[in-house]
Amino acid sequence: MRPTPLRLPLAVALALAAGAAVAELPELIPIEVLFDNPTQTQARISPDGSRISYLAPSEEGVLNVWVRPIEGGEATQVTQDDNRGISNHFWAEDGQRVMYLQDIAGNEQWHLYASDLETQVTRDLTPFLGIRAQNVIKDPGHADEILVGLNLRDRRVFDMYRVDLDTGAVVLDTQNPGDVQGWLTEDGSFEIRAAVAPSQEDGSVTLRVRDDAGSPWRDLIRWDFEESGSPVAFAGDGKSIYVESSLGSDTTRLQRIDLATGEVLEEIASSPKADVGSVEIKDDGNVIQAVEFQYLKPEWTVVDPAVAADFERLAAAHDGAFEVVSRTRDDRIWMVAFESDTGPVAYYLYRRPEGELEFLFTNRPELEKYTLAPMKPVVIQARDGLELVSYLTLPPGLEPEKLPMVLNVHGGPWGRDVWGYDGTAQWLANRGYAVLQVNFRGSAGFGKAFLNAGNKEWGQGAMQHDLTDAVRWAIDEGIADPEEIAIMGGSYGGYATLAGLTFTPELYACGVDIVGMSNMATTFATIPPWWSTFKQILVKRVGDAENDEEWNRRISPLFHADKIRAPLIIAQGANDPRVNINESNQIVEAMRANDQPVTYVVYPDEGHGFRRPENQLDFRYRADGFLADCLGGRSEPFQEVEGTTAQLR
Repeated sequence: MRPTPLRLPLAVALALAAGAAVAELPELIPIEVLFDNPTQTQARISPDGSRISYLAPSEEGVLNVWVRPIEGGEATQVTQDDNRGISNHFWAEDGQRVMYLQDIAGNEQWHLYASDLETQVTRDLTPFLGIRAQNVIKDPGHADEILVGLNLRDRRVFDMYRVDLDTGAVVLDTQNPGDVQGWLTEDGSFEIRAAVAPSQEDGSVTLRVRDDAGSPWRDLIRWDFEESGSPVAFAGDGKSIYVESSLGSDTTRLQRIDLATGEVLEEIASSPKADVGSVEIKDDGNVIQAVEFQYLKPEWTVVDPAVAADFERLAAAHDGAFEVVSRTRDDRIWMVAFESDTGPVAYYLYRRPEGELEFLFTNRPELEKYTLAPMKPVVIQARDGLELVSYLTLPPGLEPEKLPMVLNVHGGPWGRDVWGYDGTAQWLANRGYAVLQVNFRGSAGFGKAFLNAGNKEWGQGAMQHDLTDAVRWAIDEGIADPEEIAIMGGSYGGYATLAGLTFTPELYACGVDIVGMSNMATTFATIPPWWSTFKQILVKRVGDAENDEEWNRRISPLFHADKIRAPLIIAQGANDPRVNINESNQIVEAMRANDQPVTYVVYPDEGHGFRRPENQLDFRYRADGFLADCLGGRSEPFQEVEGTTAQLR
């Protein structure tokens, strides 16, 4: 085993090595500043432009929705959540209600709520025990109702229900034939006219359409398993539909497709290196106005001349990237969020006729008095030549030479790391660590070849090799100290942490696993029932771990736990529906049977990650000290967080 070295605080160690002239890290950023509730966030504008809404803590410190007049004045708290906090909200089309989804203790059985601004009454619109609400659709021409998917009839699939916002009546609109994963309506008619159905046999995905609610369904497009595609919106003519599709190319392209024939009528936007990202659509006529692509950084392609000057003006107004997060119905006022890698998110009102921006707030203003670290895009070559878009964040004030480093692995794995403000990267860099985030093969957004290069490459395969190669790149570049490297991540990132410690134990000094899978057979056996429609896609991407014992033993860290040499901290939500708590229990039990060092903390009121700030802060304090003990960086003294439910097990 690797001997445990004597650890000195990083600043002290550097001073001893280089004397009084050594560079110094900037002021320590408190964990509360980085990970407590934001001061204000997620600004939205009402459809009529009279009010703005945002999330902010209540007097009890719980995130709730607040509303104020657009011209300023006193804000009113319109929701009364007293536990988990609201994470996402939106306006109803009538402009008299704000809506949000909320679960219980992280179980992801979301309910849809509406808060009436006049009566201050919040109603659960889907008050059914044990169900989940998703696929919420609204329409400007039908302000008094909303469509929502519910697994009320069958926990595995979602039928679409029409909900009356005034009476609360819930009426079945469209029944799921058993394989539909998502639905789409035509604007104006507000009828469900498109359905996305993954095959439970070969992993392909079919787009079905119909002429109206009374007409039969027909197949329009089929994407084989290796292809990528999905519908975006119906075009304003009612005879065509916008889709993202990789058919005939490596990356997805935004196209307009004939609803009768499936013929490509128009290619709207594409990039040779990145898939379609955000799509900006004008509701009136469903006009595509701009498409975002992100290879290294976000970039907009403007396709509608009507907004060209607006996008040019916004791009020049603020450092970093911007997103139009909501619009008024008359399209005269936009709510815009600006994001950079070295500062909090800033929200502005943009008044189009005047071309004027009005600053509202930043989500974490207290960050502005600290020195933050730039996030640098780097392209790393894997051992087989594949290019891996990655992001390197270095501690401000230190020379990038033989630094302790944390490899922070994203979840999914079919997600990706992106450029911008990253609280975890800032926390770690501020403590004195280089932070490397790698879009390993299988990550989304870089085309189908890159995505499919990760198929059945888990565990001891090329997905993990990419992470290993990136670490060795950092060592070869002189950035990372080969003896001082940690691996951490959540979900798939937690799995990759366990895989790194078991399959390349010589590479890492310690690991931080957050809700990571340890045994893929038991992971597959306990996935939530609402994942059943696309389970075959999971099997084809991962391998049939549930029915192939040899394969499962090859890719599951649990069966290689005896190879772990480094200290490990594991954090788990007890109610996680995606990664059952048994995944963490199993690896902890195996390690303790081998007398290996592992710290195990469970949060009984959390699921797949930690929503309550009390639990988030508790975990960050624990990880802060753990990494300092392991890598020698600086840390805050551990603090008992009032209200946390943390249990050391």
